[in-house]
Amino acid sequence: MSATRLPGTPRLLRALNDRAALELLLERGPLTRARLGELTGLSKVTASQLVERLEERGLVTRVGEQAGGRGPNAQLYAVRPGSAHVVGVDVGADRVVAACADITGAVNGRVEQSTRDTDDPVGVVHNAVVQAARSAGAELSTVRRVVLGTPGLVDPATGDITFAFNLPRWHRGLLAALREDLRIPVVFENDVNLAAVAEAQSGAAGGVPDFVLVWVGAGVGLAIVLGGRLHHGSTGAAGEIGYLPVPGVPIPRDVSRRAKPAFQQLAGADAVLAVAREHGFPAPDAAAAVRAAIDAGTAGGPMLDELARRLALGVASTCVVLDPPLVVLAGEVGQAGGAALAERVQHEVAAITLVRPRVVVTGLTEEPILRGALRTALDAVRDEVFGSTVG
Repeated sequence: MSATRLPGTPRLLRALNDRAALELLLERGPLTRARLGELTGLSKVTASQLVERLEERGLVTRVGEQAGGRGPNAQLYAVRPGSAHVVGVDVGADRVVAACADITGAVNGRVEQSTRDTDDPVGVVHNAVVQAARSAGAELSTVRRVVLGTPGLVDPATGDITFAFNLPRWHRGLLAALREDLRIPVVFENDVNLAAVAEAQSGAAGGVPDFVLVWVGAGVGLAIVLGGRLHHGSTGAAGEIGYLPVPGVPIPRDVSRRAKPAFQQLAGADAVLAVAREHGFPAPDAAAAVRAAIDAGTAGGPMLDELARRLALGVASTCVVLDPPLVVLAGEVGQAGGAALAERVQHEVAAITLVRPRVVVTGLTEEPILRGALRTALDAVRDEVFGSTVG
């Protein structure tokens, strides 16, 4: 090692120790200085200096005392929630939902807005972000990142939206406009990808590094997680399973037009409603139709079998290429189908291919896209804040 690099070693060690201490406080806090020293392997003196350093930077705060034996009570420390905030936004065709979380992950504010009466996406996002922060009692200046989950393609190179079937006013150039308007780092991510992030964090894919999530709702989408990381593809189109050419339905030859793609025709919400009507389960929406079939017991079996056969074409096509150990069914229809539908899809995939992935229903029941947006934003902001603790 050259002499010119030696002076940086204590600085690097302090940064690593600070990061380790902050993560421990998030996971196990509040903690005393002595306990932090035990968990990090640092001496009492070094642990005390570390806490003082983090306290001076406004990253940790005293939150109470712990009674001990002889001598004064020990001070308890925790990460200061207000040191940074993030906002996650779930963008749908008719509404946006935004939530604000502090750096500990506590969600303290949430707003929902209709988008039916506006053609100004910048204004919609601006209002949602500002109101979410306000409802959380957070100054906008403390919001370090905004992550928006949207349907369609996000260009991995530029981060901009390149195609969103259900959001014709969301287009290239919008990312720059939002960043200029909010003066905050803004990131777009595909909504199904964010659902997979949430599923890996606290759902059915916890602890599984390789899996795919199949979203069945108004549309049909797929998220691919390999080695614990999302796979986007070279253009951001990885997972656009709705465009999978499948037999039995017309295959549009000009995807730039608003023609419904092949697998979407076969397994999307409209197709589910049609299958339900054929089997005697008319319903106001696809999820309700699936629930009606499940509630009907054996009488609903044929409908679920047909839906499973259709979904299995997409799942099997994905799995013979990626061979994941786990497939998660999510979205309104996937969630409504529960174990009854998941087991049928698993059986059908095994019957028509050489792969035998485990197929399970999502473990999340509320707002997985929003949860994934918040988690993505938190991971990035913690890296920024915790990685810059040494001046």
